[in-house]
Amino acid sequence: MNAKKIYLAVDLGAESGRVLAGEFDGAFLSLKVIHSFPNGPINLNGSIHWNTVGLYDQIVIGLAKAQAKYGNSLISLGVDSWGLDYGHLDAQGNLLGLPYHYRDARTGPMIEKAHSLVPKDEAYARTGIQPLFINTLFQLMSEQEKDQACLSQSDRLLFTPDLINFWLTGQKGNEITMASTSQMLNQQSRDWDKEFLDKLGIPSHMLGELWEPGHCLGEVTGGAREKIGCQNLSVFTVGSHDTASAVAGVPALAGADFAYLSSGTWSLMGVELSEALCDPESAQLGFTNEFGIRQDIRYLKNISGLWIVQECRRHWQASGENFDYGQLTSMAREATPFRAVLDVDDPIFSTIGKMPEKISAYCQKTKQNMPQSKNETVRTALEGLALKYREVLGNLRQKTGKSLTTLHIVGGGTQNELLNQMTADSTGCEVIAGPIEATSAGNLITQMMAGGDINSLEQGRELISQSFDLKKYQPEHSDSWDHAYGKMKEIKKSR
Repeated sequence: MNAKKIYLAVDLGAESGRVLAGEFDGAFLSLKVIHSFPNGPINLNGSIHWNTVGLYDQIVIGLAKAQAKYGNSLISLGVDSWGLDYGHLDAQGNLLGLPYHYRDARTGPMIEKAHSLVPKDEAYARTGIQPLFINTLFQLMSEQEKDQACLSQSDRLLFTPDLINFWLTGQKGNEITMASTSQMLNQQSRDWDKEFLDKLGIPSHMLGELWEPGHCLGEVTGGAREKIGCQNLSVFTVGSHDTASAVAGVPALAGADFAYLSSGTWSLMGVELSEALCDPESAQLGFTNEFGIRQDIRYLKNISGLWIVQECRRHWQASGENFDYGQLTSMAREATPFRAVLDVDDPIFSTIGKMPEKISAYCQKTKQNMPQSKNETVRTALEGLALKYREVLGNLRQKTGKSLTTLHIVGGGTQNELLNQMTADSTGCEVIAGPIEATSAGNLITQMMAGGDINSLEQGRELISQSFDLKKYQPEHSDSWDHAYGKMKEIKKSR
């Protein structure tokens, strides 16, 4: 048997981070978690931030563990994370302030201001990105309006993975799949839209060179090299936006007509296209156009995802009730179906805190029965997600002309078998769930393509399909879901 080649994936999520090893023996890819650590928002003086420096410290610990375990078998590493957030560096490369969390409330008024300067339709036609309050664009507009020192002194803006890569290699630049989520790239030029930014009063001197996935940044160097104990460990850009890597990790067969669903804190449902759809109807339907790892388009919609359940769990934990996610799913399974119908993308659910109360308030406002227990609260949230998936899938079919009879679900949400079955029942699609670690798998095969171990994304997806267990779900009980879906449409129409 050939000696295994080891690739490392650094995967940073909104709740946790991990360093994983991908062991490739020439036929199969296996993943091993080397180091995991918690992540989450930090509230400082009323603002929400990330402890990015602390994350970097944990990453270095994980890389040192991998070095000690695998030694010279290590080939390279790649970093991916959630989207939108960034840090500013001064001219000497020092981090200016603690990076903000995308859910910080400071961006709220910026959408209206932006549209007063550049019409909404023009902004979408340029960028292909939905105007969500979390977008990097609106974060920077808020900094500009408040004349914050970090922005005025910024020499370079680096998104979270770019920042980690800089601390590892000393190289400054912006990976393009991540940059494409910011609402600051032009779809036609695939470059920073400096004319657009100038109209909004956002300086562009701090925006760096755009790197495609698979770009070699060089080797780990400096203090990081000493702490890790490595000699020749290369760093590659991957789909540094975790959804770009997750979509790369979808185990679809070549030529398959499928939709994907990356299921986690956020749910992102979409298809792969060769060109962006930046028309007014796409804008109205909530679709966004982000770049993929092979210069294609991820045409998708951001959906609230398991965020609502996570926030319920956090709320109950604060009261001393520590449910794990398996317990919450079991509780939901026992609850009465369709106690109420939620539009999970309603703005009431977008902010941190008191989520069970927000669910009750929504039900009261829409004249529905309120959940009477924690069981019903969780089930109502999961059913709302499955109904939203049905809505978005229908809109994808309408816009692309694709049949989309198969839905691939990847990411941490694949562990929720109740939600997977609900999704099959609601959409009428065959659901193929797995792998859980699609983001890391997509990260790893991008490195493997860059290094020549595999020749194409299709070959990488075939490798993933052969290497990981997948579970299929067939639709059942469609009548009750039809009724609930009709109710959701009536509620949305009346609001």
